[in-house]
Amino acid sequence: MKTIKTDVLIIGGGLTGLTLAYYLKKANITFKILEANNIVGGRIKTQYNTNQAPIELGATWLINQQVNALALLKELNITIFQQHYGNTAIYHPNQDQAAQLVQLPPNNAASYRVANGTYSIIKALEQKLDTNTIACNQIVQSIKLLPNGLEAKTNDTTYHCKHIVSTLPPLLFSKNITIKPALPIAIQDLLKNTHTWMHNSIRIGFTYKAPFWKAERTSGTIYSSVSIIQEFYDHSNTDKNLHALSGFINPSFSKHTKEERKILALKQLQSYYGDQALDFESYEECDWSNQKHTTIESDSFLMPQANNGHPLFKDTYLDNKLFIAGAETSTVFPGKMEGAITSSQFVFNQLKAIYK
Repeated sequence: MKTIKTDVLIIGGGLTGLTLAYYLKKANITFKILEANNIVGGRIKTQYNTNQAPIELGATWLINQQVNALALLKELNITIFQQHYGNTAIYHPNQDQAAQLVQLPPNNAASYRVANGTYSIIKALEQKLDTNTIACNQIVQSIKLLPNGLEAKTNDTTYHCKHIVSTLPPLLFSKNITIKPALPIAIQDLLKNTHTWMHNSIRIGFTYKAPFWKAERTSGTIYSSVSIIQEFYDHSNTDKNLHALSGFINPSFSKHTKEERKILALKQLQSYYGDQALDFESYEECDWSNQKHTTIESDSFLMPQANNGHPLFKDTYLDNKLFIAGAETSTVFPGKMEGAITSSQFVFNQLKAIYK
């Protein structure tokens, strides 16, 4: 087993980890990112197909109040564009009522998507880093406090460092990594009882040659309590020349196969749009409950956003050498991209004060 030394070891190559690395590089603090998957990105996942609209299967939307995220995108020269909802929505409240076209209230708080897909943020951050600072397929198994720092062991490497920053969802961190000496009971309990954003979400999308949902007396915005699709939105690209519908389906359909989910979703879309809904180019999906390096089963039911942004996440552990970061730990927009970026900034400012 080989040994690698660095100042800061970042566990997780999602938005929090990559943003933190971006700031550390600018401050000339050495670091290493360990990512369990074979690519970075975390819960940002965009499917790119040639000559088709990018399909978002993970984090997607931003709003004007998410100032840290918008500032980072501006710094990275990444553009955004306004999500198209239209003036109406297809609303299907229950099995006993037919779907109806309802008027949407005026939208005074616009939401935005990232031009060329949300994964553009990940690619831009990755390009700012040296290639040897990211190690994929590295599953951290243990963290141990040493007299002069910390030791982390993965499936094939031992890392010695001064500080470790975990950006994993807290529940995943608590269940998958052994820590010696054990963390205080209060933070152990908190980690186990923190809800993981999107842990059971299923995102799907269909690409199409023409946006038939933009015709008169219909809509690309769908809200349904019937069948598989719960929320769907227009997902055409920023140039409005590549078209798609994308959104969320009922998590209970996780037990179905991908093909079964596709057939059920098409049947529902056909009931709203007719046979033109069947003439799709591609179908994409991501069942986040199956992403073993993102989420893990909780021992008990957790309410959505339970313990997100808890004050104990701001504390440091293992002689002030271990930091717990990530979207769920932020007091600002926890679980969102804004929360991930705000968390990285908070930890960076703590590390900068140490290494100045």
